[in-house]
Amino acid sequence: MNPCSTYKFSGLPWQYAGKGAWIFVSLPQKMSTDIRKHYSGDEEGWGRLKATAKIGITEWKTAIWYDSKRKTYILPLKAEVRKKEMITFNKTITVILNF
Repeated sequence: MNPCSTYKFSGLPWQYAGKGAWIFVSLPQKMSTDIRKHYSGDEEGWGRLKATAKIGITEWKTAIWYDSKRKTYILPLKAEVRKKEMITFNKTITVILNF
């Protein structure tokens, strides 16, 4: 695994239209390209990359997935985090990711 790196970005949450209706936030494409360049060797199946995420005061172990259609990684936002941080679709959130 590569040395620990920290990435910070802001984005709007969105809901996947398919089964399960998961809610995500997309990483910026340029950031995703950089992460993929440095961490692609650490990806697991389906472009899964383990990370620690932080929004507001809530921090959790998670993973990001590479979305080949969007050409970016996406971070799932579980209900517990959305509730604690009062995350809504029309509110930009700031995320800190550590690898």
